[in-house]
Amino acid sequence: MKTFTAEPLIKTKYLLGESPFYDPRTGKCSFVDIIAGKLYVFSQTDDLECTDFGQQIGAAVPGKNPGEYVVCGTDGLFIYKGKEISKIRDMTDCYEPHQRSNDAKADPKGRLFLGSSVWQDGHEPSGNLFCLDKNGIKVIQENTRISNGLAWSADRSRFFFSDSPYNAIFAYDFDESTGDISGRKVLFEVKDGVPDGMCIDSEDNLWVAVWGGSRIEKRSIVTGELLAVVNVPAQHTTSCCFYGDNLDTLLITSSGDGLSGECDGYVFSCKVDVKGCAPDYADI
Repeated sequence: MKTFTAEPLIKTKYLLGESPFYDPRTGKCSFVDIIAGKLYVFSQTDDLECTDFGQQIGAAVPGKNPGEYVVCGTDGLFIYKGKEISKIRDMTDCYEPHQRSNDAKADPKGRLFLGSSVWQDGHEPSGNLFCLDKNGIKVIQENTRISNGLAWSADRSRFFFSDSPYNAIFAYDFDESTGDISGRKVLFEVKDGVPDGMCIDSEDNLWVAVWGGSRIEKRSIVTGELLAVVNVPAQHTTSCCFYGDNLDTLLITSSGDGLSGECDGYVFSCKVDVKGCAPDYADI
């Protein structure tokens, strides 16, 4: 089994770094600090651009227009472009007052797959997984606990989802024409940590961040077999994506909230031996 080691890329202790994306149309990377409610955008030649949304944000997904992001907040969805923010949908009809948006990605047709999660203390983990398009929003997986990683196979026939407290990655059949999912089953379980965000590479293998495990696991979507490990010098790795001109380097986020490790909360980079995939873009 291959092993890799991630190196710090941005030496700042973010409270809860998440939702990393690379947009090859602009050459820019992005990620959010959920707790701080901030979106960060940068490239190899630009300084880190920070936008404060004034509320917790679970994800920022590249939109149909280059430089545009669909930002998933505590009470709604926003379009961000060039420092301009506009609210496009109120989510209070979908969320309980103690819930907020969590991880999100666009599917191959531009629909937004969006999970909800609890953000206030004193509540048990609870939420749903939603699918949003121009015609409206629907629940596609009820009674999730902490909706996290999302990915689709190259042939668009399968969908993968991490509901973290179950310590498992679930596989579904995916209907690309409708966005519906069915036939849920456990693909694999994660030991010594909790599965968080993930991405998929050009060879149809998953790369899964392990919260509490200081690592990224590369897994087969066929068997769930562990194929490789990226060791990360932070306790809570949260998510990853492929970035760069060759899409052969992982951008890895982590959480520093309540932790004292030197690199906890940093953003990391790790070149690996396979290329990733460009993201799908939200068109809602």
